[in-house]
Amino acid sequence: MAEIAAFIRSLPLPFIALTLFGIYALITTIFIIMENRSPQSTLAWMLVLLGLPALGIVIYLFFGRGYKAFSQQRKLVHQELGGPLTGVLTTLAQAEAGVIARLQADQRVRYRHKLLQLVRQNPNSMLTAWNRLEILQNADQKYPRLLADIEAARQFIHMEYFSWSEDRFTEQVRELLIRKAREGVEVRILVDALSFNRLSRRYVQGLRDAGVEIYGYLNFLSLFKIHNISYRNHRKLAVIDGRIGYLGGMNMGQEHLDGGPHFPGWRDTHLRLVGEAALVLQAIFVTSWFNTKPEALSDAKYFPPVDRGSLDYLPVHITTAGPDSQWAAIKQLYFAMISAAEKRIVIQSPFFIPDDSIREALLAAAFSGVEIKIMCTPRGTTYSIPYWAANTYFKEMAEAGIRIFLYREKYFHPKTISIDSEICCVGTANMDVRSFTIDYEANAVVYDRDITEQLEADFEADLACCDEFTLEGYKKRAWPVHLRDSLARLASPVL
Repeated sequence: MAEIAAFIRSLPLPFIALTLFGIYALITTIFIIMENRSPQSTLAWMLVLLGLPALGIVIYLFFGRGYKAFSQQRKLVHQELGGPLTGVLTTLAQAEAGVIARLQADQRVRYRHKLLQLVRQNPNSMLTAWNRLEILQNADQKYPRLLADIEAARQFIHMEYFSWSEDRFTEQVRELLIRKAREGVEVRILVDALSFNRLSRRYVQGLRDAGVEIYGYLNFLSLFKIHNISYRNHRKLAVIDGRIGYLGGMNMGQEHLDGGPHFPGWRDTHLRLVGEAALVLQAIFVTSWFNTKPEALSDAKYFPPVDRGSLDYLPVHITTAGPDSQWAAIKQLYFAMISAAEKRIVIQSPFFIPDDSIREALLAAAFSGVEIKIMCTPRGTTYSIPYWAANTYFKEMAEAGIRIFLYREKYFHPKTISIDSEICCVGTANMDVRSFTIDYEANAVVYDRDITEQLEADFEADLACCDEFTLEGYKKRAWPVHLRDSLARLASPVL
C-alpha cells in the first residue's frame, strides 16, 4: 500500500485531475444514459454534468432527478383513481363500461370511442355519468360560489392549490375557514410547496391554531421529504362535503379579482361540479394528502353516496397527470382530441409551448382542413421567457393556416379546449411541455354539446379583447427579437 501511495504522490496533479474527471465522466454518462430519457434531454444533462462537475450535480439533484430516482418512491402512492386509498370508487369504475357504451351509441360523434378508450385503459382517468356542472368565468363568478359553499359545509372542506397568496381576499378566506373549523368542520389545505413557504408564520399559525390543517404539498424544502423543485403541484381544486367540487385555472388570491400590480384585470375559467365527478376530485385530494402528511382519508364519510335524482345524465371524465404517472395522460388526451376533430378546434391557454407530438397533431389537423383557433396571452407578470418562446410556435401555426389570437389588457389564464362543438375540456393544464410531463395536473372532459357550445360562445366573446397574430407583423420585427425568441425556445422543456 505504501508503494501505491508513493506512486500516486509522484504523479503530476494535472494527470490525477484528468484521471478523476475521466472516471466521473464515465460514471455520470452511464448513469444518465441508463435513465432512458429523450435523446435531447440526455444530451442536455450530459452537457450540464460534464461542463459543471460540481454545480452540475447540485442542479441535477434539485431539478433533474426522475421520479424513479427518489428514495421515497415506494412510500408515495401513485395517483390511481380507484387505487388503494380510493377503493370506494370501485362502483364508479365498474359503471364506466355502461357509460362508454351509451356514449358510443350516439352516432353524431363517431370518434368518441377513441377518447373513451383512454378512460378505459388509463388508471389516471375516471368517467362519471351523473353530474351537474357550471362554467364559472372569472373570479367574480367563482369566488362568491366557493365562499358560499364553504359557508354551507357541514363535514369537511378540502382545498388543493398551486398558488395561495396572502392578501385582502385570502384574509377573508382565512377568517371563514377558521370559523368553520371552530364549528367542527374538518378543514384541510394543500398548497404547492413554493407558494406555501411564502405564507407568513402568522397566516399559517392562525389557521393551525383554529384546527385547520395546512401543508405544503410534498415539501421539497424538508430534509425528510426532498423532492424535485421542478415538480410543482399545479392543481387548483376544492371539494366540499364530497358533494361539490371545483376545478380549473384560478388559484386563491386578490390578483384574480383586480389583476394585481401588473394588469388591470384577470381572465380565467373554472368549473363547479356536483355529483360523481366531485368524488373523483376527492380521490385526487385524498391521494395528495396521504403523500404529504401521510393520513389515509379512506373512510366512507369522505365519499358520500350520490343522489342521482337531483342530478343530470352528464358524462364528465376526470384525468390526472404528474411526474409519478406511468403515462402522460393529459398530453395523450389533448393529442386524441386534436387528432379526432373533424371540423373545429378551439384552444385557450396562457402558454403555448407544445411538444413535438402536439405540435404535429395541430399541424396535421390544420392541413386536413380543420378550422383551428388558439387564444393565448402575449406577456406575463414577472418573467417573459415562455411568451418569447411561444412566438416561434405561433409563427409555425400561422404558416399552417391556424389563427392565433393574443388577449390584451387583462392577464389571460384559462386552460380549455373544445372540438366540433361536441366535447370540451377545462382544467389546470396549460398547453405546454411543463404541464404535460413535469407538473401535477387535473382536467375535466365534458361530453355534452350544450356545455361545449357555451364554452365556445365565451371564446367568441373573448375575441373582442384580442389582437390577431400575423406572419406579416411578426416578420417585421427586428432580427434581435427573432433571435431572442429562438433562444427562449431552447428552454421549452422546462418553461
